[in-house]
Amino acid sequence: MPSKALSSTTLPAALLALPGVYHPQADTRLLAAALADEDLGSGTEVLEIGTGTGALALHAATRGARVTAVDVSWPAVATARLNAWLHRLPLSVLHGDFEARTTGRRFDVVFSNPPYVPAPDSRPPSRGPERAWDAGPDGRAVIDRICADAPGLLLPGGVLLMVHSGMCGAEETVDRLAGAGLAAQVTATASVPWGPVLRSRRSWLEQQGLVAEADEREELVVIRAQRS
Repeated sequence: MPSKALSSTTLPAALLALPGVYHPQADTRLLAAALADEDLGSGTEVLEIGTGTGALALHAATRGARVTAVDVSWPAVATARLNAWLHRLPLSVLHGDFEARTTGRRFDVVFSNPPYVPAPDSRPPSRGPERAWDAGPDGRAVIDRICADAPGLLLPGGVLLMVHSGMCGAEETVDRLAGAGLAAQVTATASVPWGPVLRSRRSWLEQQGLVAEADEREELVVIRAQRS
């Protein structure tokens, strides 16, 4: 499996972030590298699900794409709008659930760095910074929704790019997308050190069988799916 370099050269150099908004990290950079391989020329209709600071949406906008970015967090929406203004880039940033805000629309490219960290709570949080990463006991609360909705969001020939942790089950994501009629595969991986969130819940992750006792690194995966 190819491994993408975690270079930040494809992301905007200067980004502001309001308190509680997810800063671009290794998963953001891995997805940016995958996005750089896609055709985002003038007129391409693009959707980002969960924009955070807007880093990836702005990257797409610099290449001429018409970008819609959606986030359930008001601080994230405000941050992305502010960064778009600072970089003088056209970006439509919408607040709310991606299903509700995209009704009746289809896109050439959809990409997402969704919440994917397994968490003890059965439901993802409704507020706070944890909203950007906690995603239920198997980490798939948002991933599975994107898999189910992807065919309806994509134009013919459209592409979905999604990054998440290997502990969430890359094969399950590929299988779900394939079951929805898309051609899907893992196109990039990267191994990164555990961050503070995973370290803080090591015992629980071990009890769930999601990690081994000696694990100190997390595998990230990018999954690409295309509609025929």
